[in-house]
Amino acid sequence: MFEQTFKNIDDILHKDAGCTSELDYTEQSSWLLFLKYLDSLETNKATEAELEGKKYTYILDPAYRWSKWAAPKTKTGEIDHNKALTGDDLRDFVNIKLCPYLHGFKQRASGPNTIEYKIGEIFGEIRNKIQSGYNLREIIDRVDELQFGSQKAKHELSHLYEAKIKNMGNAGRNGGEYYTPRPLIRAIIQVVKPKIGETIYDGACGSAGFLCESFDYLKSQGKLTTKDLKTLQTRTFYGKEKKSLAYVIAIMNLILHGIEAPNIIHTNTLAENLADIQEKDRYDVVLANPPFGGKERPEVQQNFPIRTGETAFLFLQHFIKILRAGGRGGIVIKNTFLSNTDNASVSLRKLLLESCNLHTVLDCPGGTFLGAGVKTVVLFFEKGAPTRKVWFYQLDPGRNMGKTNPLNDDDLTEFIKLQKTFADSPKSWSVKVADIDKSTFDLSVKNPDGGEEITHRSPAAIMNEIAELDAESAKALKSIKALL
Repeated sequence: MFEQTFKNIDDILHKDAGCTSELDYTEQSSWLLFLKYLDSLETNKATEAELEGKKYTYILDPAYRWSKWAAPKTKTGEIDHNKALTGDDLRDFVNIKLCPYLHGFKQRASGPNTIEYKIGEIFGEIRNKIQSGYNLREIIDRVDELQFGSQKAKHELSHLYEAKIKNMGNAGRNGGEYYTPRPLIRAIIQVVKPKIGETIYDGACGSAGFLCESFDYLKSQGKLTTKDLKTLQTRTFYGKEKKSLAYVIAIMNLILHGIEAPNIIHTNTLAENLADIQEKDRYDVVLANPPFGGKERPEVQQNFPIRTGETAFLFLQHFIKILRAGGRGGIVIKNTFLSNTDNASVSLRKLLLESCNLHTVLDCPGGTFLGAGVKTVVLFFEKGAPTRKVWFYQLDPGRNMGKTNPLNDDDLTEFIKLQKTFADSPKSWSVKVADIDKSTFDLSVKNPDGGEEITHRSPAAIMNEIAELDAESAKALKSIKALL
């Protein structure tokens, strides 16, 4: 039923002049879903308070509650179309009264980790794009069919919402920025192994895939006490997101997974000066797929010891700094990070190897990320001790990856199994840091069994390598002998 409802909503949005892509469909569905969820949450809390002989104080004033403006009901439980707004009246109420009222909660909230603050943040970033008040009425009627009452219903809704986020990734127009394949996220979590009581952070959280999957992973770890559940709800998951749409989707995604007031902040993480990070700001676990290829302004680069315009390299410095001693990271990054010869890349590899134990590198095949042609690796490290040995695994599902053949959980089973003991295999091997060239700290993925270098160097780097081949031959032979 829920699946058909979602499809019907998308069909109506497709007809509206204000919505042109999957990104718009997900955004517009999100704010309406959020308000429907909020109404269900308030209704349940009011009922619980009544059973305990207490009075519940509603967050929203009566005129702005879903059950008043969106879905007033008759005595038989049907939508009362004599009272329900529609057409221009509905559109104008939403645009002129409802959204400004909801945005005002940001100023009125007691703090950023409250549901009130999240309401204000969401409606400060999002606006109604549905131009036809009649289409809006149809969509509201469909959204009202969705029920958040049971865990089963929430679970089904969260799966459908994840499917919408995945469709955004397929749709292009930067949609891929919001979606990291969930099988890859689950594999990363199984290697990092977060525990209840630890704090988990993603400073580039997108649609909050890492945080949602971590929540599911920790919930599945045997019987949880009431204290454990409260810890998961309030003191475990933390995220930051720069883009407005991703921020709203992250909050909605976490809510549908069962976290009432997600600790997600709408901010540019890279605008924070690394020197200002103190012990109280640090986390036990960092899981992230930071954006790469972007160029940050010079004033942002000044926040970092290793200055570079590459956003992913700035994020990696941020993640290393914000981890506690003994903290663990699982970070997706472009595979050229391992071999680039520019000063920033070399300095960053040196920093990573000297301040952290980079114990595992997972080399992902092209096509792992839908709509993105770049190749990536996942860096697994623990902060506080230098790297002695790096274990590499070359993921090869044995097929061309793409929209019709996406990554699945079975593709990563061998990696997870072998990683536990850092076992050698036709797809895995270890490299001692003592054998790495200390002038470049080159960590290129070179499978001794394959004999083929699997990284893609830039044309300039290739030309430089050809020009310097004679001078470098002795060093290259030494490196090859060390790897064999």
